[in-house]
Amino acid sequence: MEQLSTSAFLPGAFWAPGDGIPAHLLLLWNAIRAPLIAPLLQVVMAICSTLSVMQFIERIYMGVVIVAVKLLRWTPEKRYKWEAIKDDSELGNSVYPMVLVQIPMFNEKEVYQWSIRATSGLSWPSDRLIIQVLDDSTVPTIQEMVKLECKKWENKGINIKYEVRDNRTGYKAGALKEGLKRSYVKECEYVVIFDADFQPEPDFLQRSIPYLVHNPELALIQARWIFVNSDECMMTRLQEMSLDYHFTVEQEVGSSTYAFFGFNGTAGVWRIAAIDEAGGWKDRTTVEDMDLAVRASLKGWKFLYLGDLQVKNELPSTFKAFRFQQHRWSCGPANLFRKVVMEIARNKKVTLWKKVYVIYSFFFVRKIIAHINTFLFFCVVLPATVWVPEVEIPKWGAVYIPTATTIINAIGTPKSFHLTVFWILFENVMSLHRAKATLIGLLEGSRANEWVVTEKLGDILKGKSSSKANKKPRVRIGDRIHFTELGIGAYLFFCGCYSFLFGKTNFFIFLFAQSLSFFIVGFGYVGTIVPSS
Repeated sequence: MEQLSTSAFLPGAFWAPGDGIPAHLLLLWNAIRAPLIAPLLQVVMAICSTLSVMQFIERIYMGVVIVAVKLLRWTPEKRYKWEAIKDDSELGNSVYPMVLVQIPMFNEKEVYQWSIRATSGLSWPSDRLIIQVLDDSTVPTIQEMVKLECKKWENKGINIKYEVRDNRTGYKAGALKEGLKRSYVKECEYVVIFDADFQPEPDFLQRSIPYLVHNPELALIQARWIFVNSDECMMTRLQEMSLDYHFTVEQEVGSSTYAFFGFNGTAGVWRIAAIDEAGGWKDRTTVEDMDLAVRASLKGWKFLYLGDLQVKNELPSTFKAFRFQQHRWSCGPANLFRKVVMEIARNKKVTLWKKVYVIYSFFFVRKIIAHINTFLFFCVVLPATVWVPEVEIPKWGAVYIPTATTIINAIGTPKSFHLTVFWILFENVMSLHRAKATLIGLLEGSRANEWVVTEKLGDILKGKSSSKANKKPRVRIGDRIHFTELGIGAYLFFCGCYSFLFGKTNFFIFLFAQSLSFFIVGFGYVGTIVPSS
């Protein structure tokens, strides 16, 4: 097996022996390095390499499925019946099922009009459609703005309801659950959910609802997200690369094989009967959408992903918003896995293979291993080997497999393929937050149920004059400086310096590039910087 030995990187000692504390510490390090540190690091290296292989095999499996789906043209229309709902002169609009559209929002000052305007334009008989705006806003002026917007569309003949609660119990799950309790909802068969920044096309219901009408085993139709601000800054471009892979590969594979995938929380249509049978919305984790999907699947319901049914929305363009979003998306699934793994294993309604898929592939590899191993392997273990020359690094685990995995992921967004190197470095930086959040979720730490609504900017930047946009933003140092990233960046920088001075390979190039990425994020030079008013 071809190996990269760090013994080629390092001399026998870094400093010449002498008197004083540094000399004694060096002697102690040399004494314990080979017999104690090296074996431990070698074991961790082997574990990380094995986990990387598991991730790679998962990617290859999904790639094979996608290729097979494309070659066999295994389209949704071939797997499920679809017929357009046609007007009937005798029955009138009653041939159309009653549909409820729920729009949960919380202080969405910049984007609240987007979803209300778009859903009010949905092509569906007005007497068979109810739009329900669930406003949990805590700012009275924003509440009034949303209420007036609803009133405006109501005056235009749209059946729109403005609903508020006395408290935010359960956050989004609580709002959706409360909305379904309204008396007028009893008439509805299906519920469509859109976050405040989502803008469905007028034919959204005409293309999705027929699948549920003609296929009683289907509980959920999930549409694909597309992004109105993907070109706003480098950070949004890199987010698009990750999310494109999620939708074009992960969601499609789950839909095509086991008719299961995680509901994305928005741009989806649910059969209300399936929600009720699964136990309704629960707020035990911060991923109420995934929780409901798992429980509904365990009841035998099937899901369908429609990749050509696309809904526009906005990516978080400030690093603070993106970081909070990634914490919730990483912590929530890990916490849910902890709570449902035995329930899945004991379930009698689904096949053994589907249980294996959900537990191993969906949760363990993608939601646990992917986050923890990325940070541990590339930002801690590999850099540490420059200080321990006895550790041997398998080239297949450190170079070939990660490279192949990255290329597979980047193919999902061809227009940004040239940004692959930047995507790798940024993903490694974000793996710090994802790994931390995953551990918090698994151990049910103090932030396991932390819910921070992802801030959306809407057209806020377009409204700024160029003179204001050029002003230096006034921000608190705590909001701009991220000390954890700076600490990891310093660690990688020193490892890079040591590798540069004493190594015989070019490993220092990666270490310096990765440390620079941590420094850029640590000093707050990533994402859109909103000018001060």
